[in-house]
Amino acid sequence: MQNLKLGVLVSGSGTNLQSIIDSIESGYLQAEVVVVISSKEGAYALERAKRHNIPAYAVERRNFDSQEKYEDEIIELLKKHRVELVVLAGFVKVLSPHFVRAFPNRIMNIHPALIPSFCGKGFYGKKVHEAVINYGAKITGVTVHFVDEGTDTGPIILQKAVPVEDDDTPETLAARVLEEEHRVYPEAIKLYSEGRLEIRGRRVLIK
Repeated sequence: MQNLKLGVLVSGSGTNLQSIIDSIESGYLQAEVVVVISSKEGAYALERAKRHNIPAYAVERRNFDSQEKYEDEIIELLKKHRVELVVLAGFVKVLSPHFVRAFPNRIMNIHPALIPSFCGKGFYGKKVHEAVINYGAKITGVTVHFVDEGTDTGPIILQKAVPVEDDDTPETLAARVLEEEHRVYPEAIKLYSEGRLEIRGRRVLIK
């Protein structure tokens, strides 16, 4: 079976990128990260890519006249490297319908909560965990979903629950959720690589 070609979009330290690379190197995942693209220069994820001899680029929005030109640059890089699945791993920029249409049902994202709770515009990073604790939720978790033209609205692939402890801070909760992210993202990519995901309307069936 041919390795699935992954293009990973990042903005920060790239721990999910690392978990994917580790899953490939251990033989769990029949895939290859063929390119890493960061929304900012200096993101540590770029260093991780270079350590594993993966082509890595920083493409910053401020260097382009429009969102469309910015996204076209990223699309061109992904297509140049023949990417089959686009993986968003802590990518903080919201992608427009223009980008999503270039890779229909071929973009995956991970969100640090149980969608449809604590998601959508403004819910990213630490803000998600602060909102979970402030609301008094007893359970949070991780969601891997396909990306559609909305924000965190695409068909859900996998979800895993993480309990909220009474003494949790946003930082302690984030750390436990991140551990689960590192397990569940490679699992979702593996299901995709094996052709076991079928989208029916809003539902993703695992074959």
